[in-house]
Amino acid sequence: MRRDQWQAFKRAAKRQGNGPIPLALIVDSPWMPGHLGVGHLDYYFDPEVWFQSNRKIMQEFPDVIFFPSWWAECGMAAEPSALGVRIRFWKNQTPSEERIPFRLDDLDQLSQPDPHTDGFMPLILHRYERMTQRILDAGYTIPVVAARGPVCTASFFRGVTDLMMDVVESPERVTKLLDITTQLTIDWLKAQAEVIGTSVEGFLLLDDIVGFFGHEHYEQFAHPYLKRICDAFPADWVKVYHNDASVTACLELLPDAGFDVLNWGKQLSVDEAARRVGGRMTLMGNVNPLEIGVRGTPGEVASATREVLQKASRHPLILSVGGGVSMGMPAANIRAMAAALAEFNK
Repeated sequence: MRRDQWQAFKRAAKRQGNGPIPLALIVDSPWMPGHLGVGHLDYYFDPEVWFQSNRKIMQEFPDVIFFPSWWAECGMAAEPSALGVRIRFWKNQTPSEERIPFRLDDLDQLSQPDPHTDGFMPLILHRYERMTQRILDAGYTIPVVAARGPVCTASFFRGVTDLMMDVVESPERVTKLLDITTQLTIDWLKAQAEVIGTSVEGFLLLDDIVGFFGHEHYEQFAHPYLKRICDAFPADWVKVYHNDASVTACLELLPDAGFDVLNWGKQLSVDEAARRVGGRMTLMGNVNPLEIGVRGTPGEVASATREVLQKASRHPLILSVGGGVSMGMPAANIRAMAAALAEFNK
């Protein structure tokens, strides 16, 4: 991301002025290695491959804001690995996770993870230590750090099904586990920001598992922890929440948690999301990422893009797909989104 692109994103996120709508896409290892023809292990563990990969896509698509920008990640391995979850790496796909059986009754024996020493987090911090100045010298910026959210991380630790059962059967223990994963999220975001330096002015929080809760369980087991994370950072930071599972039960409450931007899934149309949010948060979406983004033609992508822009009307918007960019989305379809937006912005 260039500095001027960050200013455009920040303006839209904070709902300042009436400038052109930006196009921002969340891209990470499910899409980038395949698009560039590099192996996943090289992308994760060879700093030069990682640097050149990120620079290539920014040069290939200069009109697109790739978000969060220079994301050093190991798939979804960083947070669960700090809690002792077994991570399996593969040559040509993202890592998989296998939880280690753990009794919730033993939670008091689990020490609070430290991002500087535990799992893959110190390796990612080392990447930022080595590469940040090179990125800045190349004319780019790293304005946003990223982390999986507390419910998502807890689901890696317990398993999704067991966590959903725990919510009903052991709510006190779930609260204890979420206290641990929430503090881990805060510590992880702060550790990245400390290493990268003063260019950081925001964070991206990804927590799809929140979408599995109904309204009552969201208020008890998600909202207080999401708010705790937002409150741990300066008010003028840009705070972006990604959940492409479902936001039906929590949509109206997300601005109260402290988020500026919501990147949500294809399940809810942009006009309905705009009606329910009522201008209190910028929407980031909502072109269908798979059926249109990957499988559609450039013409179909352009048509879907225009439809999203028209349905959003005057609601604050950052154009994107409904979630992250799916594996296999062609370059021609990304360019079709950018061209349709450019025409609309005129």
